[in-house]
Amino acid sequence: MAVNRSNDDWRRDLIKSGQAQEAALADLRGIITRGLPYALSKWLSPSDPQFDALVEETAQETLVRVLSHLDTFEGRSKFTTWVHKIAVRIAITELRRKRWKDTSLDDLLAEDGAMVGLDLLAVPGPGPEDTTEQSELLDQVRRIIAEELTEKQRNAIVAILIHGMPVDEVADRMEMRRNALYKLLHDARLRLKQRMDERGLNPKDVLASFEAW
Repeated sequence: MAVNRSNDDWRRDLIKSGQAQEAALADLRGIITRGLPYALSKWLSPSDPQFDALVEETAQETLVRVLSHLDTFEGRSKFTTWVHKIAVRIAITELRRKRWKDTSLDDLLAEDGAMVGLDLLAVPGPGPEDTTEQSELLDQVRRIIAEELTEKQRNAIVAILIHGMPVDEVADRMEMRRNALYKLLHDARLRLKQRMDERGLNPKDVLASFEAW
C-alpha cells in the first residue's frame, strides 16, 4: 500500500509520540525494507542467507538515526529519499566491515592495480539513473587513485576508505606508526582533491564518503 505523506507530514508524525509516530515508523520501515533489495543487489543478492538479517538490522538502525537527526533534514529532496540514502549508507558500511576481515592488503588490489570494491563508496539513489551517475564518477576517482597516488597511499586509501578497515589495523599491517599513517592519508587526500579539481570534479560530492577521516 502506497504511503502518501508530504515532507512536513513525515516530520510532524515522527516528532509526535503515540500512535501517529508508531504508524509513521512502521511505514518508514516498509519503505526501507522494500528499497534495499534493489539498492544492494550489486553487492549482496536478496537470496543470500545474510540478506534478511542485514535488512532488519539496517532498518532498525536507520529509524533510530532518522529520529535523532530529524532536525538535519533540509527538505531539498523527498523525505523518503533522504531516509533511503541513510539506510543504504548504513548497509554498505556493514558490508565494508565484513569484507576486510581475514583479508590481506594485497587481496584488496586487483592484479592490474585497480581497486577492488571501489563501488562500495557509492550510495545509490532509488533509481537506476542515480547508480549510473555514481558509476561514472567512481570510474574517474579510480583512475586518479591508480595514476596519481604512491603505492603506500593507494594501499591505505583502498583499505581504510573503500573497505572500512580500522586505522590501527592498517597501521599494523603496513608496519607504520599511527601518526605516520595519518600523515600519509592527509597527503593522499590533498593530492586527490587537487587532481579532482583539475578535472572539474567536485571534491565535496566525491568525498562525501570520506567524512570519517
